[in-house]
Amino acid sequence: MINAAAGQTVALTFSQESRGQTNISSMLAPQADRVMVLREWEDRWQEDRTGFHLPHVHKMLENNIDKVLAGRTGVRFFFPLCGKAVDMKWLADMGHSVVGVEIAEKAIQQFFEENNMTYSVEPVAAIPGAKVYKSSEKNISLYQCDLYNFSSSIEGQFGAIWDRGSLVAINPRDREKYAALIISLMASDCRYLLDTLLYNPNLYNGPPFFVPDEQVIGLFGESCDIELLQSVDSLTDRQRGWGLDYLTENVHLVTPKSS
Repeated sequence: MINAAAGQTVALTFSQESRGQTNISSMLAPQADRVMVLREWEDRWQEDRTGFHLPHVHKMLENNIDKVLAGRTGVRFFFPLCGKAVDMKWLADMGHSVVGVEIAEKAIQQFFEENNMTYSVEPVAAIPGAKVYKSSEKNISLYQCDLYNFSSSIEGQFGAIWDRGSLVAINPRDREKYAALIISLMASDCRYLLDTLLYNPNLYNGPPFFVPDEQVIGLFGESCDIELLQSVDSLTDRQRGWGLDYLTENVHLVTPKSS
C-alpha cells in the first residue's frame, strides 16, 4: 500500500493490481530498452557532462531530513550512485556516517578535493578491482565499483538511504535487481528517501528516466510501506531543452514493514 501526502491509504485488489501491471508496462514502454553502459557514465564525468550534479544540498533532502532521522543520531546513510553529492558532507557534518558507491573514480576524487578533505585509498578484498576512499576527518567511505557488486556483506545494513539520481539513472530493465539490492541493505529501522521523476517518456529518452509511482509500489510495496512526502513542479529551461513540457519531482519515504 502507499500512503498519500494527505494521509490517505490506497489498497489495491488483485484484479486492480493485474490491470495496474499492464498499465505500468505501457507507461514504461518508450524507455524499456534504453541501456547505458558503465563506461558512458565514466565518460560523462571525464568530460564534465554532469549537469545532474547539484552544488548545494538537495532541497528534497533538506526539507525532509527530520522524517528521515526520526529523532535518531549517528545514523548510517547509504548513497547509491553518489557522484560527488555535497549532501554527503552535510550529513557527516551533522554527526552521521556515510557510505557511497560510484563507478566514476573522478567523481569520488573531486568530492574529497572540492571539500578539502584528506583521504586514504584501499583495495576492497571482496570486490576484485574495487577501491574504497575513506575520509581522514569525517566518517565517509566511498566505494569505486559497480553498484551491483556491492552488498550488505561489505558494509552491513543502513539506517537511512538517500536515493537522488540513482533509481532514475539505472537502466530501466534493471529496476527489480536494483530494488532487491536496496531492500537487502535496509536495516529494520531504515528510512529510505527516494526521489523520482514524472514526465512524458515519449518526449525524452533519458536518463534521468521516468519512474511512475505505480512502479515504486511494484518494486517496494510488498516488503515496505511507502509514503509520498512531497511532489513539486521541477521543470526548468534545462528540461525544456530536452523537449519536456512538464516535470514533476516526487519524494517518497520507504520503510520496512514491521514483521
